[in-house]
Amino acid sequence: MDQRDRIERAKRGAHDAFADLVDLRLARLDAAARLIIRDPELARDAVQEALIRAWRDLAGLRDPDRFDAWLHRLTVNACLDLVRRRRRVVEVELKPLDTSSVPDQTAALADRQVLHDALGRLEPGHRAVVALHYLLGMPLPEVAAAIGIPLGTAKSRLHYSLAAMRMTVDATDEPAGAPLPGGQIA
Repeated sequence: MDQRDRIERAKRGAHDAFADLVDLRLARLDAAARLIIRDPELARDAVQEALIRAWRDLAGLRDPDRFDAWLHRLTVNACLDLVRRRRRVVEVELKPLDTSSVPDQTAALADRQVLHDALGRLEPGHRAVVALHYLLGMPLPEVAAAIGIPLGTAKSRLHYSLAAMRMTVDATDEPAGAPLPGGQIA
C-alpha cells in the first residue's frame, strides 16, 4: 500500500492507516521538535499536539504528495506555539559524541558547547530554519514549505541566523582583555 492509499484510508477514519503514516515519520518529527524547543519533554508534547492536529485536519489536506511537508509544518507550528506559551529558557539535550573520529575530546566538547550556545541565542523561528536545514538535512525549499514561509524568508532567516551564530562564536574565541575595535579593552 502506498502513501496516497494510506492517506485516503486515514481521511475516511482508518486509525491504522494514520498510525502507519506517522510511524514512518515520528523519529524525524521528534528530532526537529527537540532542536527547535530544546527540551525533550516539551518536544514530545509539541509532536503530540501536531499529530492531534494532523488527525483532526487530515480531511483538509488537498495534495497527498505534500503530506510530509504538511506534517513538518504542523510540528514546527506546534513547537513555536508551545515556545510562545511557555516563554521560558529551556536547555537542549546533547547526545554523546562519537569519540572514535575525534582525537581531542576536550576541543570537540568545547566546540559543541559553543555551537549549542550560538544556536540557543537564536529566536525559535530562526532556530527552526537552521535545525531543519543543517541538522536534519532538509533542502531549503522543503524547510520553507514545512514552516509555512516563503523561500526568500527562509533564505533570509538562514543568512541572519548564520551571521548571528558567527558573531557568537567569534566573541567566544576572543580571549579576555583582547582589544576591541576602537581601542577599547574587553
